[in-house]
This record gives sequence, structure tokens and C-alpha cells, in this order.
Amino acid sequence: MMNSPAEQPLVVIEKLIKTYKMGGETLYALNDISLQIRRGEFLCIIGPSGSGKSTLMNMLGCLDYPSAGSYRLDGEEISKLGDNKLAHIRNSKIGFIFQSFNLLPKLTARQNVELPLVYRGVSSGKRKEMALAALDKVGLKDRSGHRPSELSGGQQQRVAIARALAGDPPILLADEPTGALDTKTGAEVMELIKALNKAGHTIILITHDPAVAKQAGRIITLQDGRIAEQGA
Repeated sequence: MMNSPAEQPLVVIEKLIKTYKMGGETLYALNDISLQIRRGEFLCIIGPSGSGKSTLMNMLGCLDYPSAGSYRLDGEEISKLGDNKLAHIRNSKIGFIFQSFNLLPKLTARQNVELPLVYRGVSSGKRKEMALAALDKVGLKDRSGHRPSELSGGQQQRVAIARALAGDPPILLADEPTGALDTKTGAEVMELIKALNKAGHTIILITHDPAVAKQAGRIITLQDGRIAEQGA
């Protein structure tokens, strides 16, 4: 009997390989990665520098193609899509949260949050409504008219999270989201991320910090491009 769409994993990766040629040698950034991620899961990917975390994040975020293997996102085979279709998938299925916030300095918080919706062709009035709703989720609706320079680091990361949330994508992909924050602010951001997960958002978080990783529901440890360990 086939699973219903709600029961099917959101992400299915099978025997994924990513290689690079360097000086006539083939280097394996990812080697035989198989992984499933359920809807509503909070998964953390951890590993030392050079373990393949960034490469796997690029694959999950549809920013790069695998050399071999399969990646299905929400039932769609990603590795066979062209660049335009891949860009559409990125914009509609994945909300990105970066370590360095990546906010545009001349835009207000609301305008920064609206950006993914502009690329989707959402009308001006609807964009504003959706952006304010996303800022409200992260507790910053009252700062919607402030520019990044008028916000603290923690507030900027909250704006970045609101931007990721704005179009209600199935996945929030967070790359070292607390890396540029002090300990207290980082803890507040992690509380927000956990609250979003409890509200039903699927979270994939990349980190090198064990204290951040242990807050996830499941941890995958990468070593030399392979999954070395996984568990709660």
C-alpha cells in the first residue's frame, strides 16, 4: 500500500555523490550519502570543517547538482531539473537562514522580508501583508520600518528568519544561524527556531557547535563526506 503524501518523507536522498577535479585527482566532497527527512522534523547536520556540511547544504538547498545519486524534494527529482526550474524550487520550497543574515542595508526590515515574494510575482499589497505576518511571528512587527543598521544582531537574524518564513516554504534551511551572535542572543534565536519547528516547520540546521546540535530532534554527523553517525 502506498503512503499518503503527508506520510511520504519530504526529502529522500539516495547514494548521493559530489566530486571535484583537482590537479587530475578526483576529490569526494560527498560520498554515498543516503538520508530521509520527514515533514515537521528538526534535523541537525554537524561535522568538522571539510566534512562535507556546506556541500550537503548546497545540495539540499538546490544550489548545486550532485555528480551521482538521487535527491527528491517533496516528491520531485531535483538532479534532473534545469536551472530555471531549480531557481523556482529554491524560491518556493526552501527558506534560507544564513550566518551573516544577508540583509540588504538600504531596505527596511519589511522590504527585506518581501524580497522572495517579489521574485514570486506576489502583488504589492499581498507582499506587505505576508511580510508583516512573518515579522509578527518573530516578534518584530513593530520594527518593520527599521533598516538593518538600526537593529541589533539578534534582531537582524530574526528579520532573516522572517524572510525565510514569508512564503511559507516546506523547509527552513539554516546555515550556522547563531554563528555571528553572542551566546545569549544565539540562545534566543535557537528558542525561536525550536518554536517554529513545534509550529510545524521542517528545520534543517547546519552547525559545527555540539551545544546547538543537541537541541535538534535528530543529529547527523558527517566525516570525510560520509555519514559517520546519526541518532537522536
